[in-house]
Amino acid sequence: MGFSALAVAAELPLHYSSVNKNGERFLCQQRKHGHIRYCKKPVSWNIKSNITAAATSGNNTATTGSTSSSSSGGKVLEIKEIRERCKKWLWKGQFSINYFVSCNSDSQSNPGPPLLLVHGFGASIPHWRRNIDTLAKNYTVYAIDLLGFGASDKPEGFSYTMEAWAQLILDFLDEVIQKPTVLIGNSVGSLACVIAASDSSQTLVRGLVLLNCSGGMNNKAIVDDWRIKSLLPLLWLIDFLLKQRAIASSIFERVKQRDTLKNILLSVYGNKESVDEDLVEIIRGPACEEGALDAFVSIVTGPPGPNPVTLMPGISIPILVLWGNQDPFTPIDGPVGKYFSSLPSQLSNVRLCMLEGVGHCPHDDKPDLVHDNLLPWLAHLAAS
Repeated sequence: MGFSALAVAAELPLHYSSVNKNGERFLCQQRKHGHIRYCKKPVSWNIKSNITAAATSGNNTATTGSTSSSSSGGKVLEIKEIRERCKKWLWKGQFSINYFVSCNSDSQSNPGPPLLLVHGFGASIPHWRRNIDTLAKNYTVYAIDLLGFGASDKPEGFSYTMEAWAQLILDFLDEVIQKPTVLIGNSVGSLACVIAASDSSQTLVRGLVLLNCSGGMNNKAIVDDWRIKSLLPLLWLIDFLLKQRAIASSIFERVKQRDTLKNILLSVYGNKESVDEDLVEIIRGPACEEGALDAFVSIVTGPPGPNPVTLMPGISIPILVLWGNQDPFTPIDGPVGKYFSSLPSQLSNVRLCMLEGVGHCPHDDKPDLVHDNLLPWLAHLAAS
């Protein structure tokens, strides 16, 4: 998930893609009372031509349609089953970190690397419920709740940063998995994986899979996007208000209401059928736990962290970028989306797959479409 969810919950402007009467997709801004303002050009105008040019020039870019005939055959795991099978790991001798591991007997003899799934903002391990069984047929699959989320600790007074989450990932690889691992992240989870992989001293990251990677821990990172620039004074005001305990509590209570969460999810998923009651509970449950409010405030008001634009050129391992083209949080026409769409023409180790009709959380939105692109890439990586 991403931080534009706050804008929905607080009835602030939300940018998203829409289609006008001529069938062109535009970037819009939703305001109170349903008024919509279109920008001057369709969202896909430049990006689509860039992708087409890249594909015809023979680089590592591909566009995948919204329909799929996947034969992955994995089942959707029940939330209760996932929670019952989770384990605990003590990080830095003081923080309890919740994690999950799954592998079929056949996957234990598979030469492929283990996989670590890292969720996005507001999510947790069960957000991968549509992916774990499919991936575990051939790989040992780990998933982790980042500190401050899910069933991991939410320590009082902790200052959350992207660097802290990246270090948590590296320590988990070193102490728990103990093998070169493919990191698969969504949103801020993707960025945490990028930061971890960029550590020059690390030797345990075998590959990266980035699902709609975030540009920072919060929207203040995207200062070169006119949409964010126009909102910066408002974001600063929100930061100030969130540091007032009573106001922060009131906003947070509104954010975690079932109806609010469902509306947010519907606005960011391309496949509306994937927005079920289980998904709402996956987001809402941990938000009702002690310490969740403090984590929420610290993350939203904290420093955005390292920018992927400065990190990606220094990473030489194989990277697969999967991007839902209907993402309102990190839109493909925004600076982060544009940067990642340009990477295959700049870096030979990067492959990009644009997923049509998919929102901010591709793995849960349209999992078969993700698996159809991810599984062959993993198989090639394992064989190399």
